[in-house]
Amino acid sequence: MGLQETRIESLPFVIAELNYLAPTTAKPRTYAFDAPPGEPKSTSLPEPHQVPIFDARLIAHNFSLDREGFALVRHPTRVKDFYDEEEVRAVYYPAVEAFLRATLKADRVVIFDHTVRKRVEGAPDIRGGGPRQPATRVHVDQTVVSGANRVREHLPDEAEELLKGRVQVINLWRPIRGPLRDSPLAMTDGTTVAPEDLVASDLIYPNRRGETYSVKYNPNHRWFYVPEMTPDEALLLKCYDSATDGRTRFGPHTAFVDPTTPADAAPRESIEVRTLVFHKQ
Repeated sequence: MGLQETRIESLPFVIAELNYLAPTTAKPRTYAFDAPPGEPKSTSLPEPHQVPIFDARLIAHNFSLDREGFALVRHPTRVKDFYDEEEVRAVYYPAVEAFLRATLKADRVVIFDHTVRKRVEGAPDIRGGGPRQPATRVHVDQTVVSGANRVREHLPDEAEELLKGRVQVINLWRPIRGPLRDSPLAMTDGTTVAPEDLVASDLIYPNRRGETYSVKYNPNHRWFYVPEMTPDEALLLKCYDSATDGRTRFGPHTAFVDPTTPADAAPRESIEVRTLVFHKQ
């Protein structure tokens, strides 16, 4: 059973605008590079909705990856400079791998990439052009197809054997500086998401085609955020789960503009590490 309704309704909250997917008849697609001449960069158009986003701090211990699709964890780090690619791979990757293996009781964890983000007012979000901008549309990083394909892409020789067990794609997201007040992350309670809310959308790279879920508005969605996160805290976000036994398989999330953010708040800086998590079952 999910969180108690009476406890949810008594929590502090903000009203903020979230960008859902506008109705479309064709499969949405977005180019991860400059679009071909005459084509828009994306056909995934935003449909803004004002929604309440509840402060999760008081009930953070109640959240779980298997039920809501996200969890707040304490995870101190020895990394001095998250903009140093070499340090992130040498120091952060092993620490994240060990932490997830222990926390999720996994047989194996494989990190396949990471993204550093720093909000710059008015700047476009460009891949390969330095720190990325916060992602300001409701989405899930993987789909039922692309989640399994990640295993085939990164572990081709072992993929078919690994896919016989349970596979998850879990992101570990944290602020680089804190307390974070600018562009926080909002997460949907996965128990309030209907399968038809998720719309498979192509993400086209120069050398391959990925797939993510865009998300249609549903007034039943229940949103949470963790205000003023510190660099010793992290969020676990479920982006894919091969298990079909009733647990949440996909966790929609998005950055949002918090109307209570002070005007002089430092721009958001964050890092997310994307991982494959394996259970033999």
